[in-house]
Amino acid sequence: MTLDWEAMVLVGRVARAHGNRGRVIVNPDSDFVQDRFRPGNTLYIRHGDRVERMSIRDVRFHQHRPIVAFDEVATMTEAEQLASAELRVPMDTLERLPAGVFYHHELTGCRVETVEGAVVGTVSGVEGDGGVNRLVVDAHTGEVLVPLVDEICVQIDLAAAVITIDPPEGLLDLNPPPRRRTGTCRGT
Repeated sequence: MTLDWEAMVLVGRVARAHGNRGRVIVNPDSDFVQDRFRPGNTLYIRHGDRVERMSIRDVRFHQHRPIVAFDEVATMTEAEQLASAELRVPMDTLERLPAGVFYHHELTGCRVETVEGAVVGTVSGVEGDGGVNRLVVDAHTGEVLVPLVDEICVQIDLAAAVITIDPPEGLLDLNPPPRRRTGTCRGT
């Protein structure tokens, strides 16, 4: 079976090795961390042109981050080689979400426009950690964060890849200084 890496969904990144028995600490990129990082689940990493299967043997959590033991990793040296590796899953393994709830990867790339039809920019990501998520929009004026709430994001049309917003006065004028973003993927 050949897996298309680009068609897979990011669920986390290996932060670093942990201990001397081949465990790794993962920075999750998922709203369903407990479900996604469960013993017996399969994740995938990429080595060069190869996509490799990684089976979770054991996991424990520390400060909401999984510390994972993979069947394929036995030593600290092997775990150290995974630092910064992306962990992905095939898109068809994602569960169906209720109406009005979206995976972050579905929103990334959507054009954002106001109810008046003015183009704001393109969603480059979604950030948040359990509270209100925010669309990260690359606008001509710089990065704009738009709260992902019904009162502001009045329509999300995935088929057309358009998110229509009704921003409160001044929202689009706020451009936070550039910073490193971390976020979660809804449901991945």
